[in-house]
Amino acid sequence: MLSDIEIAQSCQMRPIAEVAAAAGLDADDLELYGKYKAKLSTDVWTKLEGHENGKLVLVTAINPTPAGEGKTTTTVGLGQAMAKLGKNAVIALREPSLGPVFGIKGGAAGGGYAQVVPMEDINLHFTGDMHAITAANNLLCAMLDNHMQQGNALGIDPRRVIFTRVMDMNDRSLRNITIGLGGKMNGVPREDHFMITVASEIMAILCLASDLDDLKKRFGDILVAYSYAGKPIFARDLHAEGAMTALMKDAIKPNLVQTLEGTPCLMHGGPFANIAHGCNSVQATKLALKLADIAITEAGFGADLGAEKFMDIKCRKAGLSPDCIVLVATVRALKYNGGVSKAELNAPDLAALERGVCNLDAHLDNMQKFGVPVVVAINSFPTDTEEEVAFIRAHCAKRGVRVALSEVFTKGGEGGKALANEVLAVLDEGKADFHMLYEDSLPLEDKIRRIAKEIYGALGVTIAPAAHKELANITEMGYGHLPVCVAKTQYSLSDDPALLGRPTEFVVNVRTARLAAGAGFVVVETGAIMTMPGLPRVPAAENIDVDREGRITGLF
Repeated sequence: MLSDIEIAQSCQMRPIAEVAAAAGLDADDLELYGKYKAKLSTDVWTKLEGHENGKLVLVTAINPTPAGEGKTTTTVGLGQAMAKLGKNAVIALREPSLGPVFGIKGGAAGGGYAQVVPMEDINLHFTGDMHAITAANNLLCAMLDNHMQQGNALGIDPRRVIFTRVMDMNDRSLRNITIGLGGKMNGVPREDHFMITVASEIMAILCLASDLDDLKKRFGDILVAYSYAGKPIFARDLHAEGAMTALMKDAIKPNLVQTLEGTPCLMHGGPFANIAHGCNSVQATKLALKLADIAITEAGFGADLGAEKFMDIKCRKAGLSPDCIVLVATVRALKYNGGVSKAELNAPDLAALERGVCNLDAHLDNMQKFGVPVVVAINSFPTDTEEEVAFIRAHCAKRGVRVALSEVFTKGGEGGKALANEVLAVLDEGKADFHMLYEDSLPLEDKIRRIAKEIYGALGVTIAPAAHKELANITEMGYGHLPVCVAKTQYSLSDDPALLGRPTEFVVNVRTARLAAGAGFVVVETGAIMTMPGLPRVPAAENIDVDREGRITGLF
C-alpha cells in the first residue's frame, strides 16, 4: 500500500490557474508561488462583493487518540465527493505547523486519497505564513526588550511582561528561559518564555482579522506588559504595529491549493485547538462562502475544543452561521475512549466500543446545544469489523442522527458520496437555528463555568488565585465582554487526558488567565496543558529524509 507522500507525489496536479478558473477566478486574482500554489489578491473581495453566500459545513470530531483520527482527511474527502456529485464546493483548511510534522502527529494535509497537494510544500514552508507570524511576533518582543534597555520611558516592569517569543517547532527546553544575561550591554535580565507559533496571539489575529487595516489595529491592541505603576502597555505604545503589519502584508492573503482530485482548497492560518482557537482564517472561510455553493471547513481536535471555539469565538467575531456539522468518529477512537491502549486499537473489541460510545454521545449532545443539525461520519479504517461499524450505525439511528460510512482515505471522493448525500439532505432541510453558548454580557468566570459544565460535563471549576486576580483585572480594564478561549487537553472532555469516555465526577482546574486583546478573547490554561509542546521519544523527524534529486521521504 502506498504511503500518503507516495500517493501525493504520484498525483498529476492541475496548474493552480486552472483550479482558480474552476472556482470563478482569473489570473489577475492570483499571486503565484510556483505552478501549484497561489495567494489570492486583495482585489478578489471587490470582485466577489455582490455574490451571495453559500452554505457552511463545519467538520469536527470526537476526542481523538494521540495519533489523530482523520478529521482533515474527512473534510478533504467530503469536498471531493461534493464535486463528484456535481456540487460547487470549496474547502477551507488550516495550515500545518512544523511542530506536529516533525513530532508525533504528522502533517495536516489529509491522508490517503483525500489529500491537499502539493503535500510536501504544504507541510513544510508552504508560502511562508508561519515564518512571517514568527517574525512579527518576535519583532514585537525585540522592541519591548529594547525599550527597557534604552531607558524604559514607559516604566515597563520586567516581572510583568506577558507577551512571549515563539517558534514553530516543538522544543520543551524553551518553555522557561532567562534572557539579558552577560552584563548591561546585553539587555535587562528577566524571565521569558517561548510558545509554539500556532499558539501565538499573532496567529489568532491573522485568523480573525478582516483586512490589512484591521490586522494593524489588532496588532496595536496587543497587551504586552504592565508598568511598575500597574498601567497596561500595548504594542501601539511601542509603535510596533506598523512594522509588524509590513511583515504580514502577504501572509494575510489566503492561499489557494487543490485536492488530489482538483477540488479548490483555501488553506490559511493554523492555530491549534488545544492551546489556541483552532480555526482557519475568517478571510478564507468567507471567500469560500462567496466562491462556492457549499463551503466546507474544519475546527481542530474534538468538538469540545475546536467546534466550541468555532461557534463561540469565530462565528461571534465574524458573523458566521453554520448550516450543518459533520462529527467525525472512528471505531479506533471510540475503543480508545472505552479503555483500549493505542497499541491494541487494531484488534476487534465490541465491548470496548460499547463502553466508549458515550464519548460520541457527549459530542452529539454538545453540538445540538448550538442548534445545528449533525451528521456522524464513521471514518473507515481497514481494521474495523462489520459488527463494530454496524453498532455505531445502530446507535446513531436510536438517537435519530444521520450517519454515513466515510471511505475517503482509500477511495477518495467516490468513498465520500454517502456522507456527502447525508450532508446535502441536511442542507436541503434547512433546519439550522444557530446560537452561541453564552452572551457577551456574562462575566468571564461564568463563561468559563458555562463551557466547563455544558460542554465538558464538569461538576464545576476551580480557579487558581493568580488566575482569579487576572480575570478580575481584565474585567476592570473593560474586557469582561470578550469570549473565552480554553487551553485544554484534546484527549479527554476533562482537563485530565487520563479521563476517557464521558467523565462526570471531575472539576476543571484553571491555572492561568491572560488577555489577548488584539485577538479579542481571553485565554485560560487548564490542567497541565503546555503552550510549547515537546518532541516524543522517537520524533517523526528521524524518519524524514531527502534524496539527491530533492525527493522527500518519510513525511506523513
